[in-house]
Amino acid sequence: MRKSLIASLALLALCSTANATEVDIVTNKGSIRVDLNDEAAPKTVTNFLRYADEGFYDNTIFHRVIRGFMVQGGGFTEDLERKSTHKAVAYEGDNGLANNRGTLAMARTQDPNSATSQFFINQVDNTFLNHGARGAAGYTVFGQVVSGMDVVDAISAVPTTSVGPYQNVPESPVIIESIKRVN
Repeated sequence: MRKSLIASLALLALCSTANATEVDIVTNKGSIRVDLNDEAAPKTVTNFLRYADEGFYDNTIFHRVIRGFMVQGGGFTEDLERKSTHKAVAYEGDNGLANNRGTLAMARTQDPNSATSQFFINQVDNTFLNHGARGAAGYTVFGQVVSGMDVVDAISAVPTTSVGPYQNVPESPVIIESIKRVN
């Protein structure tokens, strides 16, 4: 009985992994594979995949890079021109996922319901960005890096500068060549 229970649980875990949506974020610094959490953040994942499937992210940049914090991209061209986006997605930051090292989360303004295309990858545990931290809404986590954290770390180490109103801009562009579904 115990062996069949263990075998059933192992099969269930294998099946749930097989059904997860994964994407490759291909950059000029290397590739990052991310497992998206369709269950915890269904609206956010649908929103992100819409942009990816449309090719929106192709040739955008990581425009905000802060070593020991995060790398942010998905909204600007190499010339720092903001791309036009779809309507904002509803906040799902109260989904139980935390802004830990290697998680993918939505960038937004002060309004929790303002996230559109921009996302960030946490380079370290950023618990102050979690839902309820400091008594406020947090930032919706919707994925986890499964390979390529060395690429995230390399991106976070690039020299940055200020360009017009933008701070922490890589001196040499870190280009998101594409974001594509793996399965």
